[in-house]
Amino acid sequence: MENLIFLAHVVLLMVLSPIISRLFRIPTPVVEILLGSLAVWVGFLNVDNEVFKNLAKIGFFYLMFLVGLEIEIRELLHFKERFFKQSIGFFAVLYGLSLLLYFVFELPAVYIIALPIASLGMVMALISEHGKNAKWLELALIVGLVGEFVSICLFIMFDAMMMHGFGWHFAQNILILGIVLFVSYSLFKLLNILFWWYPELKKIIMPQQDTKHQSIRISFALFFVFLATMQWLEIDMVLGALIAGIFITNFFGHKKELSHELSTFGFGFLVPLFFIFVGTTLDLNLVFTKEIFTHALWIVTAMVGIRFLATLTAYFKYLGIKESVLFALSYSMPLTFLVAIATIAVKNEAIGENEYASFIVAALMEGIVIMILIQLLMYLFKRYESKSETPKY
Repeated sequence: MENLIFLAHVVLLMVLSPIISRLFRIPTPVVEILLGSLAVWVGFLNVDNEVFKNLAKIGFFYLMFLVGLEIEIRELLHFKERFFKQSIGFFAVLYGLSLLLYFVFELPAVYIIALPIASLGMVMALISEHGKNAKWLELALIVGLVGEFVSICLFIMFDAMMMHGFGWHFAQNILILGIVLFVSYSLFKLLNILFWWYPELKKIIMPQQDTKHQSIRISFALFFVFLATMQWLEIDMVLGALIAGIFITNFFGHKKELSHELSTFGFGFLVPLFFIFVGTTLDLNLVFTKEIFTHALWIVTAMVGIRFLATLTAYFKYLGIKESVLFALSYSMPLTFLVAIATIAVKNEAIGENEYASFIVAALMEGIVIMILIQLLMYLFKRYESKSETPKY
């Protein structure tokens, strides 16, 4: 009964979020994060509820599953042909500047991974509201996918290093990661050949006239099978969620409405749970602590700054100044990965409690302030463009 009452409180916040979002023209995920933090601050929610934590984790994994659904391998290969050199330059500048800050300011090693870390959660929220027709959003999705893949690999390596050091266990984790990637690639190729020879199999697995909702059930089955496999292998389950989404969108493209149906369910229930949970992890009293707020502001400035320089170096000719600004900002909201890597670091005493709090505040500042800034800039750019297009008499 206690869990039902708690979930009723959370659902109330979920219902209020889109209403407040429309009233104040603030992105829904931002409202959900703010409501989550305020609800804990006033005592409306208790953060120790395990059911809520587990549902929020599933919501995060489902969000990554939706990211996978947006990735078509053909588009990725087309992108590689067009922007391969630029992308290498982008990541080289990003990680190069991160290393430079590490040496210049004598920072803990976690900053090398934390400053350039990528997560597509907030980018997906932008795409759900605005679509991916804009060049900067399409680029943010594809570059973000590559960045998130690199981040997941580094995250797994960092986790193994913190837990086991540079020993056999560390080498074992890296070996398992390599095997998982190789098997996933091989399975993708095999299925590609199978469906090429027997294309009717696709419609048997996911029929066009699907009155029994078979496609939805198979999609959820794949989602949870890949999650369970990654958990069994002790690999970050985010990787499993991404692979499941990529497999579905690339092999069952004939189901045009499937992605929309899965996305509607996600952003209607599971994903809002995750964003509300992120808000509950923030102690609002910490934000008003000068030391932590200043340090968090430094982290945000460093993360946004290196992304601006990397974007201008790699993509300025393609995007121009306006879309370069929007792209760099959209890539500056890693949120959960930043929280996750800070949690591992503090557990293994790589950083102190105050530094950990700074990372949490920085992650939420990026998720809230940058998201609002993107919306504001989009509005201003659109207004400026409409004025410049108006004929003068």
